[in-house]
Amino acid sequence: MFRQKLILYGCGDFLNDYEGISGYERFRADLGLMYFPTVNRATGRLLRLQLSPTQMKRMRVQRALDADSNWLRRLLDREGRRFGTSTETGEDRRIELKWKHMPDSRAPLP
Repeated sequence: MFRQKLILYGCGDFLNDYEGISGYERFRADLGLMYFPTVNRATGRLLRLQLSPTQMKRMRVQRALDADSNWLRRLLDREGRRFGTSTETGEDRRIELKWKHMPDSRAPLP
């Protein structure tokens, strides 16, 4: 996030052909995220970001298992700590990104 606006890097490879390549399993190339941002239309300010964990098997994307979702959450928490972000499990088992100076979650969305 920059100036309260969403910037996403490295979001490609939603579908990839990494399956079966050995030696890199610890990087979990089988796991991914779908991003569901809510932004203020007038200002572009990020109001909410939900992430839906996915896993790719046999060239098909499916919902990640709870253990894999938790692995992703821990990774996001670890890497986001220096940027002041954290995560929570939200509705429908999505990951909710939290950050300092978040807008009031009780305010109506635009």
